[in-house]
Amino acid sequence: MFVSEEIVSRIKQKLDEIEEKENIRIIHCIESGSRAWGFASPDSDYDVRFIYVRTPKDYLKLEKTRDVIEWELNDVYDINGWDIRKTLGLLHKSNPTLFEWNGSPIVYKTTPEWEKVRGIIDECFMSKAGVYHYLSTARHNYKAYLMDEEVKLKKYFYVLRPILAARWILDKGTPPPMLFTELMDAEMEDFIRPEVERLLEMKMHTPEIGKGRRIEKLHEYIEQQLEDIIHKADAMDGEKETEWQKLDEVFYDILGI
Repeated sequence: MFVSEEIVSRIKQKLDEIEEKENIRIIHCIESGSRAWGFASPDSDYDVRFIYVRTPKDYLKLEKTRDVIEWELNDVYDINGWDIRKTLGLLHKSNPTLFEWNGSPIVYKTTPEWEKVRGIIDECFMSKAGVYHYLSTARHNYKAYLMDEEVKLKKYFYVLRPILAARWILDKGTPPPMLFTELMDAEMEDFIRPEVERLLEMKMHTPEIGKGRRIEKLHEYIEQQLEDIIHKADAMDGEKETEWQKLDEVFYDILGI
């Protein structure tokens, strides 16, 4: 989870460059991905995500302005951001990504404007949508990466984390924490922990843990969990989306209008 002062300084410099070139204000910026989840490899890149605001006039233009900024993508940095209007629109639908960005343990920048969003964000969380999001992620990654006899061992984490996140929501009805270890402590049974802890140690201390034979004990656990989550998710009651008026008020407040 540690990010060196040198890297933090470079990222903040890049944020200043983005603001100047794009004529925007960045109101929140965090680390996403494996570093924020707490199982980064020594050579993991930096997944920098930010929310930005344009001038009030920009939102009144007849020509549509792109609502995503893709700034940098290479072996070291993956930097992109979402416009506040896009952000609030996705929050209306309880987009799980936003709750993760709000809860990241690594924050490069935040502002009073983001606090206005934070003030209503938990009201926007819909448990059923969250469970289905993490269930879909876990199923996709399982089928895409873990079906062969030999698999990339790090991909287990990209299945286990969304499984544990879905279980957290089913148990607590709140956005799941970012840290994998926190999810493990709350939601993982003792019988499977040694296998996961062994892989976690390898992942965090080896640049590339590579491939290995599939771990049958983990596969049995994953398949049982997926089946259980599906049944519980299907039985959940639906929830109402957040009223647009609340989101509009936050939008106007941030723009100062």
